Amino acid sequence: MQMPLLALRQRIIVALLAWLAMVGFDFFLHAGLLAKLYLVPSPFRLPPERAFGLIPLGYASFLLLAFALVWLAPYLSAWGSVKGFLFGLRVGILVWGAIVLGLASISTASTTLLLGWFVGQATELGIGGAIVGSPIGGKRLRTIAVRVIVFVVGALVLTVLMQSAGLAPAVKRP
Repeated sequence: MQMPLLALRQRIIVALLAWLAMVGFDFFLHAGLLAKLYLVPSPFRLPPERAFGLIPLGYASFLLLAFALVWLAPYLSAWGSVKGFLFGLRVGILVWGAIVLGLASISTASTTLLLGWFVGQATELGIGGAIVGSPIGGKRLRTIAVRVIVFVVGALVLTVLMQSAGLAPAVKRP
C-alpha cells in the first residue's frame, strides 16, 4: 500500500493544530485535574510565579513533539484518528515513561505527581496523534480545525467549571 504523505504546508498546519489541542488538554490537566497537587509545597518545583512565567517554554516543547508526531506518523501507518491516537499514546507512554522514571530517580517529586504527569502527558500525545492521523486518513483540514477549536474551548470551559465548583483550586493573586 502506498504511504500517504502530506504537503509541507499541510504538515505545518497539522502540527500547529495538534499543538493547539495538546495545549488545550494541558491547561485542563494542570489547571484542573492536577491543580491540587501543585498546592503542596515541594523543593522540586519552582515557585508558582516563576513557573507561570515559564509556561511558554513548556508549550514550545509540545510544538517540538507535535512536529515529531507529524514526521513519524505516516511511516508508522497512523492513518486516521484512532490509529493516530494509539500511535501518539504509545509515543507518549515511551517518552513520558522515560522522563518520569528519570525524575523519580533524581528528584523529590511525589509519586502522585509523577503518575499524574505520566498518564496526562501520554494522553496529551495521544490527542496530538489523533489530530495528526486524521488528515493522513482522509479528513479535511477545515473539519479538523473546527474539531480542535471545539475541543480547546471545551477544555477551557471545563477547567473554569471545575475551579468554580471547587473541584480544582483557582489561582489567587496575593
